Amino acid sequence: MAPISFKKYWMTFNVGFFVGIIMISFLNHAILENRRHMPKAIRAWKQVKPAEFQRVPDFSHTRHTANTSVTDDLFHKVRVLCWIMTGPNNLETKAIHVKYSWTRHCNVVLFMSSVNNETFPTVGLGTKEGRNQLYWKTIRAFHYVHKHHLDQADWFLKADDDTYVVMDNLRWMLSKYSANQSIYFGKRFKLFVRQGYMSGGAGYVLSKKAVKKFVDGFRTGVCKHTTHVEDVALGQCMEKMGVLPGDSRDTISRETFHPFSPEAHLTYQFSKSDWYWSYSLYPIIEGPQCCSDLAISFHYVDPLVMHMLEYFTYHLRPYGYKYRYQPTLAQRGGRSAQHKVDPQDKEVAGNSHRPRWSGSEPSRNLED
Repeated sequence: MAPISFKKYWMTFNVGFFVGIIMISFLNHAILENRRHMPKAIRAWKQVKPAEFQRVPDFSHTRHTANTSVTDDLFHKVRVLCWIMTGPNNLETKAIHVKYSWTRHCNVVLFMSSVNNETFPTVGLGTKEGRNQLYWKTIRAFHYVHKHHLDQADWFLKADDDTYVVMDNLRWMLSKYSANQSIYFGKRFKLFVRQGYMSGGAGYVLSKKAVKKFVDGFRTGVCKHTTHVEDVALGQCMEKMGVLPGDSRDTISRETFHPFSPEAHLTYQFSKSDWYWSYSLYPIIEGPQCCSDLAISFHYVDPLVMHMLEYFTYHLRPYGYKYRYQPTLAQRGGRSAQHKVDPQDKEVAGNSHRPRWSGSEPSRNLED
């Protein structure tokens, strides 16, 4: 084989070099364009004055005169502290979109991380990062809230940095209960804990009394860090401390807390062998009837979709349409403020054996 001449070699090198330069320039341009497009909604919110931030009912560039008297009244009567589980690597990719979308409707907002970040800001819990640290984060977060913010709210919501929450719907659901009840709410699963437990991804909300009991459980040694599976472990502590799982469904028994994204619940067909069927306490309904018109939460929400959901929730309206589902506060879920155990609850609570599950199990490495 004839050797490659120096001239041909030099031409090949030059062509490759210039192609590489062009590709790098293209990638840099794409990255810069992406950065310019991603924070548009965030930049709009940053224009809002800090004093207005919590109660601006609309994007800063599209004010309107909607009658928000009912939601404003609930904002003051049903005070909710939201704490968001996040980490240093998620602040600019996930948490920032939560910060500038739905959490503006919370009465108090705290972002809980392993370390302090005064700029964002976040509360440093002194933990490590990783899935095996989730329950330690939860334990320390509720202890921090109990010590520093207990009197600033009546209800205490934990959500992940990829969960979207409609706070006004949450307040409507909570309005029929008292924060002095030993109760908590969320998407209820039925395995591992006799009375069931709330999905961590869908978010869960504890009454003030439930938070006190959670902290007291660790003070007395009744509750311990037995497993890193945060939602199961918290559910076990709730049961030991006499905190009841509440029914968060609406007046016609549709679910409000959801462990998957809106498109998953609306369009996916879950296999009967899927873990979701084995875990869910209430029957799974697929398609448009999957979710309450007053849905509260969705999980696995793409960061940029947070802003889209904010628009759909607070802006998009079909002209002249009268909403099909308009329960009043007087109905308040159609259930007594005193939590009653329904037949399904009795069946679960009365089963002394943990149900064995049948399907491809998600990550549930229980240690106890």
